[in-house]
Amino acid sequence: MGKTAIIRARTEPKIKADAERVFRKLGMTSTEAITLFYAQVGLRKGLPFPVEIPNATTRRTFEKTDRGEDLHKYPSLDDFFKKMGA
Repeated sequence: MGKTAIIRARTEPKIKADAERVFRKLGMTSTEAITLFYAQVGLRKGLPFPVEIPNATTRRTFEKTDRGEDLHKYPSLDDFFKKMGA
């Protein structure tokens, strides 16, 4: 069976560019990546990766960070890990 079906989708240019950069590193085209994704959805009868609905705490945290609240900045990754006790 030949490839005759067409998929059209809109996405943000940065998301597209980032994904295509990864595909190039993997030696594949966007068409091959989409075909692979669709094949995996068919084989697994669902998405080929876990998808979870965030709980109330996570949703509140997302909302706060979207508003720029409770964000913490560190001068370096080492400083961050020290603060986290690692």
